[in-house]
Amino acid sequence: MASWTRSGTRMRANMLVLVLLVWLLSALEAVKVSPLIEKVGDHKDLKKLLRTRTNVLVLYTKTAAAGDAHLKLLSDVAQALKGQATIAWVDCGDSDGRKLCKKMKVDPGSRQGGAELLHFKDGSFHTEYSRPATFKSMVAFLKDPSGPPLWEENPEAKDVVHVETEKDFRKLLKKEERPVLMMFYAPWCGVCKRMQPIFQQAATETKGKYVLAGMNVHPAQFDGLKQEFSVKGYPTFCYFQKGRFLHHYENYGAGAADLVAWLKDPQPPQPKTPEVPWAETDSAVFHLTDESFDGFLEEQPAALVMFYAPWCGHCKKMKPEFDEAAEILNRGSDSPGVLAALDATVHKAVGDRFKISGFPTLKYFQNGEEKFTLPQLRSKDKIMEFMHNPQAPPPPERSWEDRPSSVSHLGSEDFREALKKKRHALVMFYAPWCPHCKSAVPHFTAAAELFKEDRKIVYAAVDCTKGLNHDVCKQEGVEGYPTFSYYHYGKFVEKYNGDRGEAGFTGFMRSLRGRDQEKVGKKKEEL
Repeated sequence: MASWTRSGTRMRANMLVLVLLVWLLSALEAVKVSPLIEKVGDHKDLKKLLRTRTNVLVLYTKTAAAGDAHLKLLSDVAQALKGQATIAWVDCGDSDGRKLCKKMKVDPGSRQGGAELLHFKDGSFHTEYSRPATFKSMVAFLKDPSGPPLWEENPEAKDVVHVETEKDFRKLLKKEERPVLMMFYAPWCGVCKRMQPIFQQAATETKGKYVLAGMNVHPAQFDGLKQEFSVKGYPTFCYFQKGRFLHHYENYGAGAADLVAWLKDPQPPQPKTPEVPWAETDSAVFHLTDESFDGFLEEQPAALVMFYAPWCGHCKKMKPEFDEAAEILNRGSDSPGVLAALDATVHKAVGDRFKISGFPTLKYFQNGEEKFTLPQLRSKDKIMEFMHNPQAPPPPERSWEDRPSSVSHLGSEDFREALKKKRHALVMFYAPWCPHCKSAVPHFTAAAELFKEDRKIVYAAVDCTKGLNHDVCKQEGVEGYPTFSYYHYGKFVEKYNGDRGEAGFTGFMRSLRGRDQEKVGKKKEEL
């Protein structure tokens, strides 16, 4: 009997060991980390990683188990972006990780799910990852960390139908009884970004009567679709009724009201007025082609070439000035050079070679060799003055937005979303030409630099003269420049009317932080 009891005890002990082994193996499997994810436990190792990599997303977790929900997804993201981004993991639950998290002032335990994702760019903290935890969103973010979120992530685009695949597109056309206006776009396209808020507003106003849908067709897999619906540029709007394509919509300069009015009475685009060509016979300007360009310039000691487009308004305005200057230069025997022109929309080989991206573009050549690009030459007198004394143009003044600083420059596409993430935001609405704005810029920038390590504080700026930013400024009650407004998690609180020096801007933010600390102190006392 005793022998049987001992045998049963051993069996139960063996079963317990087996259960523990199975649990341990499953636990190890649960926290298994992909070799593409860098597991970091030392502060020096993390600093080295951030110093040697330019695009790093760090997952901080309260415990190893808290990382389970993220590591599988992040492994797939790391695989897709191999060589383009680095993903690291810090377990704040183990002894080394705890010290590291304390030094980095990170507390994932205070977050839902016990995890926090922070992005570092060029060795410095960039932003907290707050977009959806999906493969598509994370890949898009790491490909362009400073870019806007995916269109479908914008809450204001909730009434736009976002189409992912060609199969979904065909299904929509087949099943939808209501008229469909499809916006084929590319994520990087500037005109698309300007049109998206207009499209969103129209989608909301016509909800239930029409379907307004968007589809990113830039990837090569959609080349057949683009050819089928004549998508030659972005955006392209196609109007369908009961699955049948009827018209393109081409009024890109219109607002939401115009788009809604067009949907009520959709008409095909009106034929464009043919452009009047630059008459070569009546002009002293030499008109060049892809074939004649190099040979002509090699024969000329000096030549000023205007790259133009027939539809370009600035080019049309400049043509008579250019013609008149060419006539004067051709009169004398001691002419300092010739003037020539090339239609870069027709003769694309030369235009592409010289990277012509705007019109008109003027370039000065000596003996066939390019010397200068001259954006300031627009009048006959300026052209004549330059040809008689060719000098390198002054370097263009870098805009505030292009100069490195800790100020966050926002636009219509990311203004509200960016401010929602910040506890305290001081926003400067400005115009680049405004003298008072220019005076305030260095002081505002210095204040932003002082608070750059605080992830809950931002000094932001909006150029009200740029694109659709004018609408944002109008909505925010901007009536003069500069206007300073304080926001708390995206909600407007008050106008800032204090001193516009560095001391004023920093003192205002310090007072807000002081109030925060008082509130924390009171809560602790209550507890």
